[in-house]
Amino acid sequence: MSDEQEILNRWRLVLGKYASDQISFSSEGEIQYMDMENVLDYLYSREYGEEQELREDRRGGSEGSKLTIPSWLRQMKKLFPKRTVEIMERHALEKYGMTELLTDPEVLRKLEPNKELLKTILELKHMMKGEVLNLAREIVKKVADEITRKLEREVRASFFGQINRNASSPIKSARNLDIKKTIRMNLKNYDKNSGDDGQLILKNVYFNSRMKKFNQWRVIICVDESGSMLDSVIYSAIMAGIFAKLPMLDTKLVIFDTNVVDLSGYVEDPVETLMSVQLGGGTNIARALGYCEGLIDFPFRTMVVLVTDLYEGGGYHNLYSVSKGIIESGAKMVVLTALDMEATPNYDKNAAAVLAGMGAFVGAMTPEELSEWIGRVIS
Repeated sequence: MSDEQEILNRWRLVLGKYASDQISFSSEGEIQYMDMENVLDYLYSREYGEEQELREDRRGGSEGSKLTIPSWLRQMKKLFPKRTVEIMERHALEKYGMTELLTDPEVLRKLEPNKELLKTILELKHMMKGEVLNLAREIVKKVADEITRKLEREVRASFFGQINRNASSPIKSARNLDIKKTIRMNLKNYDKNSGDDGQLILKNVYFNSRMKKFNQWRVIICVDESGSMLDSVIYSAIMAGIFAKLPMLDTKLVIFDTNVVDLSGYVEDPVETLMSVQLGGGTNIARALGYCEGLIDFPFRTMVVLVTDLYEGGGYHNLYSVSKGIIESGAKMVVLTALDMEATPNYDKNAAAVLAGMGAFVGAMTPEELSEWIGRVIS
């Protein structure tokens, strides 16, 4: 793109969409610039005040769908540098009074707890305080608990699938019926005088347990907390909480941007984990993996689950070097480019190919697929 066209594009962003008749975006990168214009307009169109409705009427229905606060935040962080995002957030709060989610507990109480609201809270929590912050934590807990309830049964099924005939189960179902033990334990109740062949009276019926005993494995979940990974951060925290309850797993949880934070002490509390996440910033995957490598005591009973889009800010050579060390130690390594219900990845395909060539499993997974993968490794 020529310097002259780049200057025109920037002037168009400054002047806004009402200058579209005089200045057009270049065809190269047009969609991205239009998205940037929509994000800027969502905030700065408030300058027009009462004139805004008249201007919208003149334009008719030519613009795209209306942004909401959650979608505006996500688009803004996707399209603009962190420093610009911080300035726009400050303008939103201080200049245009967009403080409902941050300052009005009554508004927050009326909002429906759901994953979209959870994502908004995680993006804005650094600005919250007092009663609003406490209400936000309650919403995070409600949503996290709901997601946990939906996932926990499927996750546990991956680990407790094999019948253990040496233990009895309190779950009374036909498929768990232990016929041999039931007959053996009730032989003392045999009534030989009942009928021609006698009768076995069943006073107690026994069932097999479906629980399988395992030696403990260490699972290290290492999560990129950059803004583009928000869905994966949520599901990683919840999955870590579920895994922490399983006796055969010793679960560690590490989050990172350019710094590394070990949240293993809070792994059983997804709310505390999520409220500790600081979205945005750079990315140093190699540093995070280096820390995780130090948590490996028995490589052949360790899994490192790296959740990231693989856009490395600390140098790919370092990333490949530390990954090679983990894999060659005998530890299992899985790189998840997305961990959520849709498992739609956006990632560095070249880095993914290199790591896969080293022996790592690389791909996007739903939470159920991750639990099945870990279950197969353990089995």
